[in-house]
Amino acid sequence: MDLTHLHLLLNHVPTVGMVIALGLFLLSLFARSDHILQASLALFLGIALLTIPTYVTGNAAAQAICKAPTSTGPCRDTTLSRAMIDAHEGAALWGMGLMQFVGAFAWLGLWQFRRAAHVPRWNIAVILLLSVMTFSAMARAADLGGDIHHPEIRDQGDTPAPPVARELGAFVVGVKWVWPTCETLHFIGLSLLFGVAAMVDLRMLGMLKSVPFHALHRMLPWGILGFGLNSITGMLFFVGAPQQYTQNPVFKWKMILMMLTGLNVLYFTVLDQPWVLQAGEDAPLTAKAVAVSALALVLGVLYCGRMLPFLGNAF
Repeated sequence: MDLTHLHLLLNHVPTVGMVIALGLFLLSLFARSDHILQASLALFLGIALLTIPTYVTGNAAAQAICKAPTSTGPCRDTTLSRAMIDAHEGAALWGMGLMQFVGAFAWLGLWQFRRAAHVPRWNIAVILLLSVMTFSAMARAADLGGDIHHPEIRDQGDTPAPPVARELGAFVVGVKWVWPTCETLHFIGLSLLFGVAAMVDLRMLGMLKSVPFHALHRMLPWGILGFGLNSITGMLFFVGAPQQYTQNPVFKWKMILMMLTGLNVLYFTVLDQPWVLQAGEDAPLTAKAVAVSALALVLGVLYCGRMLPFLGNAF
């Protein structure tokens, strides 16, 4: 299975998943059920994570279809046009960006619920607004994606959309200060993510035993901020030079480890086992196992990211 097949497998997740997650979210508001609310927020977060590989594999699928790298060049399939693919890619990029904000506020809601036993109304309102906007953007991207291989549903009167993703990529690569700035922010994000993860995981493994976990729990938003900085700057790198990443197997491993790292943090965000750990207490075996896996995943992401220029022959 290559990245094109993986895109076909994932491309319905953002739209269908958003219908389910938004439905659960609305149901939780009408039923006033905290359990359903938590489930919907966790589902929003999962979809946000899966949207990243969905977009990345879509770019690889476009490279497999088209011969020419320019926005006006021909495609291997003569029934297609580069402009149609660019329109779909641009809509998908916009939808993915909105989805990441939904995921961020959903995680924040889970974190707030763990600390205060409720999600603030302002956060619920933001998630509702962003989720509706995201579903609209994802539906638009899905519609444009359907046009690519279904000529029977195309509207011939449509004006081709500008190649947003390619214009953004040209800006990232062409303006000399953008790439170095993104590199700086990327390493700041890595430092935040690894620093917070190391403190939490080492506490689970028996170090810093004088510190209760609920004190460390306050630091989790800083780790998520680091993860968000890495995601944003990483996608800018990808949009700027996608061929360097889609053809590199090390990047594929980095994406897998990133998804697992994002899910791993849910354990320390919402579950009771680490939360009830008081000063001087030893963590249960399950918490220690999760801590070991978290450290291994973060170190794996760091290693793959650092080795991208040296392994895979894509740079």
